[in-house]
This record gives sequence, structure tokens and C-alpha cells, in this order.
Amino acid sequence: MTDEDQQERVDGIAPGTTAAFDADSASDDAEAAPGTAPEPGSSMSTDRHPTTGAMSAERLAMKALEARLLGGERKLRRREVAAGAGLSLLSARKLWRALGFPNFGDEDVAFTERDQAALSTVVDLVRAGKLTEEAAISVTRSIGQMTDRMVVWQIEALVEDMVHEQGVTDAVARKRLVNELPALVDALEEVLVYSWRRQLNAGVQRLAVRAEAGLQASEEGREGDEDDAPLPLARAVGFADLVSYTSLSRRMNEKTLARLVQRFENKCAEIISVGGGRLVKTVGDEVLYIAETPAAGAEISLALAEAFTEDEILPEARVAMVWGRILSRLGDIYGPTVNLAARLTTLADPGTVLVDSMTASALEHDERFVMIPQEPENVRGFGEINPVRLTRGRGRGLVLD
Repeated sequence: MTDEDQQERVDGIAPGTTAAFDADSASDDAEAAPGTAPEPGSSMSTDRHPTTGAMSAERLAMKALEARLLGGERKLRRREVAAGAGLSLLSARKLWRALGFPNFGDEDVAFTERDQAALSTVVDLVRAGKLTEEAAISVTRSIGQMTDRMVVWQIEALVEDMVHEQGVTDAVARKRLVNELPALVDALEEVLVYSWRRQLNAGVQRLAVRAEAGLQASEEGREGDEDDAPLPLARAVGFADLVSYTSLSRRMNEKTLARLVQRFENKCAEIISVGGGRLVKTVGDEVLYIAETPAAGAEISLALAEAFTEDEILPEARVAMVWGRILSRLGDIYGPTVNLAARLTTLADPGTVLVDSMTASALEHDERFVMIPQEPENVRGFGEINPVRLTRGRGRGLVLD
């Protein structure tokens, strides 16, 4: 047993637990030694002009921005941060990996006091019994992955705006961004925290308080009670897939393709939000969404098909929706319902919406929708199914501003 392993037994986060932070430690043996490549933009990079030793204006601006974002200058090594949080290095590395941080060597001065405080915050939740170690890692990973995607999105949006508005090249815009960001940091942070609180409230309502409505609807055609259900959540699961996206993208330049993708994502997000659903993810030319009831899923699906049919720039979309049970994990959804919705999307004609027969049964008494049975189809993994084309009945449907 190494000295580090012995120390871990002494200062582990939750003595007597399953010690989730200690798992998968074999990969740590190959961790980079001193001399590991520094984090891009870090103060460990070369800051000074090789001839004069003077720091360039760009580097000065970058260091000032970094100090503001990180809460000060990097002064601490990884062992110092871990010790300050009362944690072994092994456990600290597990949390840093969950956040998506790069590996640092023992001698790399890569951390600030704010890093130590953040580490202590997570550890204190475990020590107080508010989170298990496994839950702490999962929650931390969710923060790391979501904020990573968010900042990439924001930086690209700001660069694109500067290219368009200031008439500069992409390379010039990326350099100017360092000087533009300080005026935006506080406002972006405030909106981020505001949005997180609103989204957390909405998520609690969706996944806990209002879940009963979906569960009651799922009782249709099923014997037994909720305790025998194979998956916990009843949801309408939908896919919308742009037609001929691949061939279109080959004929477009970078700027045109970027505008098309952005237009597609914006329109999907707006319609799904207005319909009371949630956009789970967008993958290229396809969007995955959920809603709490069959009717809400049907309204969103019809609105998506209609919107892309009427759009003067975007191609039509194939849409499919299935009402059933799902497993929600890691911000994504899983289960046969998701797979069936994906399969049905490939069967739909451009500009139309397909549902399966059980979803059609859940909607058949709602005068807002009309169901048109289609020819049976053999679907991989499901055998023969009876797709039904969903069309609009009475009512206006979703009203977009």
C-alpha cells in the first residue's frame, strides 16, 4: 500500500462509506508528472517576449481576465489545494476530473484560493450527509459538462457577432474577445444564476410535483399500479429530423451552414418551450424533446412539422412522437420509447408526424387531433408496428409570438 493510499483511509470524505472517490484510481498512476502541458491560456504558458522579456499587451489583458475569472493569481499546487480542503489528492482528482479539468503535475502552480473553496463546498455536502460520494461526483460532472458546452457556445456567438458587426476576420475577433469579455462577465454570471434557479424550479415541478399527471395518463391500457412500472417517468418523446440536411450542408459554406443550424435550433427551442416541453438535445440535423402529456407532445410535434414546412430557408422535417415510459439520467433520456420514436422518424414523410398505435389511442378522443392509420411496418427491434399519421383537428394549435 502506498503512502497516498494510507492517507486516503485517514482523511477520506466519508469514513465507512463505499468511498466512491477512490474508485478507478488505476488511471491516476499514469497521470502526467511535472511538466504536464498547461491549461490553454493559463499563466503557466509563455507570457514574455523571447527577446525583450516584456509582456505583450495581449498577454497582460489575458492575465487580467484570468485573475478576475479565477478569483486571483494561480499560487497553489494541487496537493496544497487538496490539503486545504481536508481531502486526499486522490479524492480531489476525482472531483476535478468530474468538472472536466486537465491533469496537472505536482509542481504546476495551477490553482487559486477559489479552487480550494469550491472543493471544500462539495466535500462539506458529503461530510454533512446531504450527498453521497457517488451523487456528489454525478452532480459535479453535470456542472462541468453543461458549463463547458455553455461557454463554448457563448464564445462562438460573441466571435461570430464581432466578425459580422465589426467586419474583422475570425482570428482577429478571437483576440479582441479578451478585451470585450470583462464588460460582460458580471451580467452573464447574473443571468446564469437566475436561469439556473428558474430551471431548477421548473425541473422540480416537471419531475416531481407534476409527474402525477403523466403517470395517470400512462395507466391507459395497463394493468397493475405504478410500483410495477418498468421505468419511472411517463413522457411524450419526439424527434424532428431535417430532410436532406447532409446533401444541403455539402453545398454550403461555413457561414451559411452556421446560420442554418442556428435557425433550426432556435426554432425548435422556441416551439418546444412554448408547448411546455423540454429540448433534451440537438444532434446535427435532429432534435430530441419530451413533454408531460400525450396532447402536449402532439401539439409540439405538429407545430414543428408545420414550422419547417412554412420556413423559407430550412428544409421540411420528419417528425415522430411516442407516448411511453423513459429513464432520465445524465440530462438525457433512455428506453424503448426513445428508440421507437427514433425509428418512426425515419418512416415519416417530409412535413408529417407519425405516432404509434398506443399513442394514437391516448389521443383519439381529443378533438384537436385526427389520426390516419398507415400500412403496417416492420421496425428493427420492435417487429411489426402500426404507425399512425397525426394531423391537426379543431383548434389553433400552439400560438407563437
